[in-house]
Amino acid sequence: MSKVLILAEHNGDSINQSTAKVLTAAKQLKTDSIDMVLFAPNAEMAQELAQFEGVGNVQVVTCDNHHDQLAASIAPTIAELGKNYSHIWGPSTTFGKDVMPRVAALMEVNQISDIMEVIDNNTYKRPIYAGNAILTVTTDSNHQVATVRTASYEADKTDGGSAEIKECSLETAAEHTSFVKLATGDSDRPDLQTAAKVISGGRGVGSKENFDMVFELADKIGAATGASRAAVDAGYVPNDMQVGQTGKIIAPDLYMCFGISGAIQHLTGIKDAGTIVAINKDADAPIFEVADIGLVGDLFKVIPEMIEKV
Repeated sequence: MSKVLILAEHNGDSINQSTAKVLTAAKQLKTDSIDMVLFAPNAEMAQELAQFEGVGNVQVVTCDNHHDQLAASIAPTIAELGKNYSHIWGPSTTFGKDVMPRVAALMEVNQISDIMEVIDNNTYKRPIYAGNAILTVTTDSNHQVATVRTASYEADKTDGGSAEIKECSLETAAEHTSFVKLATGDSDRPDLQTAAKVISGGRGVGSKENFDMVFELADKIGAATGASRAAVDAGYVPNDMQVGQTGKIIAPDLYMCFGISGAIQHLTGIKDAGTIVAINKDADAPIFEVADIGLVGDLFKVIPEMIEKV
C-alpha cells in the first residue's frame, strides 16, 4: 500500500507555499492516501492544510518552547509516524534540509534529495553537479524519505477539501537542544523564495550604498531582492539574499539581474525562472547564454532610467 506523509512548513502565522509545492509533486504518485504532519504552537494553521483537495488527514503536533523550530525535536516524531507510510516527503528549503536527513537517519534509509520530476512511485529525477546533469534515481526502499525541489513545481491551489485534523502533543522534544531566537530580515518586500518577481545585483553593483538603486527599482515594481554570492561575500548585502547553489533556489515569473556575470552556481538557483532578464556591460558574460532578454549596458545608467520610466 502506497501512502504519503508530507511535512508542512510554516512561518509562525501561515503555511509556507513550499508545502503546497510538495503536495503538487506527491499528487503525481499513484497513492492510496496523502496525509500531512504539522508541528506548531497550536492547531489553528491546520485549517489551511485541511482545505487542500486530496489530503486525507492532518496530524497536528503542538509544541511548547518553540520546539517546532528544532529539527532535533521533531525528527523522532516524524520517523515514528513514517513507519506507517511509504513516502515521507518534505520541502527542499532550509527547514526541510535541516529536518529530513535526521528523519532518514532515524529510519535507517538513504534520503533522496531535490526531487524535480516524478517518473513513478520509485523513480525520480534530481539535479547533480550544480544542475549541469540530471540523475535518474530508483529506490526499492519500503520507506522513501525525500526532499522536493520546490522551484520545479507550481503550488497546489486547490481548496474545498475536508481533511480530518488530529491533534497530539510533542513528547520527544530534545533535551540537549533548546530554541534561542529566530532573526529575520526587516523588509516589506515579498519573500525571495516565493516572489513572482525578483531583482538581483552582483559584484558589478560596486558597493553596499549602490545597492540602494536595486532596492528602489524592486520597490517600484513590487519585487523581491536577491544577490549573487560575490555581492554577499563583498559585504554589499546580507547572506539571506544570496541566490544560487549555496543560497536560495528560486523560480519567479520574472528574474532581472544587474552586474551578475552568471557563474554556474548562480545559474543553478534561477534556471526554473519564467523569464530571465540580464543587464551587464560585458557582452561576453555567461549570463547572456541563459537570458531570455539581454542588454549590454552600464547598470548605473540603466537602473535610473528604468526607475524613471516605471
